[in-house]
Amino acid sequence: MKKQKYVSLLALGLGVSTILAACGGNGDTADSSATGSSTAEGTEDNFTIAMVTDIGGVDDKSFNQSAWEGLVAWGEENGKEKGIDGYDYIQSNADSEFVTNLNTAVNSNFDLVFGIGYKLKSAMQDVATQNPDTMFAIIDDVIEGENTVSVSFKDNEAAFLAGVAAAKTTKTNQLGFIGGQESVVIDRFEAGFVAGAQSVNPDIDVKVEYVGSFGDAAGGKSKAAAMYASGIDVIYQAAGDSGNGVFSEAKDIVKADPSKEIWVIGVDRDQTEEGLLTLDDGTERNLTLTSTLKGVGKAAHDVANLTMNGEFPAGEVQNFGLAEEGVDLTDGQLSADTLTAVEDAKTKILDGTIVVPEAPEN
Repeated sequence: MKKQKYVSLLALGLGVSTILAACGGNGDTADSSATGSSTAEGTEDNFTIAMVTDIGGVDDKSFNQSAWEGLVAWGEENGKEKGIDGYDYIQSNADSEFVTNLNTAVNSNFDLVFGIGYKLKSAMQDVATQNPDTMFAIIDDVIEGENTVSVSFKDNEAAFLAGVAAAKTTKTNQLGFIGGQESVVIDRFEAGFVAGAQSVNPDIDVKVEYVGSFGDAAGGKSKAAAMYASGIDVIYQAAGDSGNGVFSEAKDIVKADPSKEIWVIGVDRDQTEEGLLTLDDGTERNLTLTSTLKGVGKAAHDVANLTMNGEFPAGEVQNFGLAEEGVDLTDGQLSADTLTAVEDAKTKILDGTIVVPEAPEN
């Protein structure tokens, strides 16, 4: 049976030895017979990593990009170069490519293979079972096996804070949530956001829409256009590359009519840059109210280091929330009053006064 781990691999400043001490030593890690000789000789220069993306690619300005940035940072720190002899990514343009891409990584003799996103779960489980000498790490879901590690996040906690921020900011008492594709993971974002908003104002209206894809920016833009036209003035998007369409629509609206006061809440990484807008008169605006943060890049970076050093966290399920410094909310453009409300909500989540739901009520 898998062991639940709630160790803060994401805590800044922790070295590998500190992380292992928190895990309880080396007792839960795999030896070379379980995961192949590369585990025992992980510090050698030939240790390699591949990342298979979800739909959207490493430039989606969100989930995949955050993971890739973590591996790039790992590569730079360890003198690795992008490519088959260091670290690389394989982009998935459709769900049907997951198995092929994972097998390509295995056949290219990468020691550690990351799967970025819950949609890869089935493919990763099958490929990991068939290839016990390769190590696999999935982000945002759980797979089983002594050659696997699973990393999940309490997205609902960060989303709750976003809901508080949105409810404190809106002038119309109408909020929007745009998800990429319905799933247990995106349910957490939706549930947390709605609960956070309603904790400020039980009567606030939150409209929920799904694009049906994480790679459809045009679809995201269309959903956002309808929401803003209906009077919604703050939209939280948890939609990967589709969420870029929400930013695009918000900027088009404000550029056409600078009197409009509308906002976008970013997801997974600080998306301040995506909200930057220069109006025709040279005035600069930023339409990113705030962003929920998810330590995908730091998790990937730390799992890479552990594995390279022969300390692969075999069979573990690691789950990170506010307490583990795995999720958070940026200050963004939030007012002082809103920041105070967010901090109060954070304190209550940490002390257990607030228990954030993981699934929508309906």
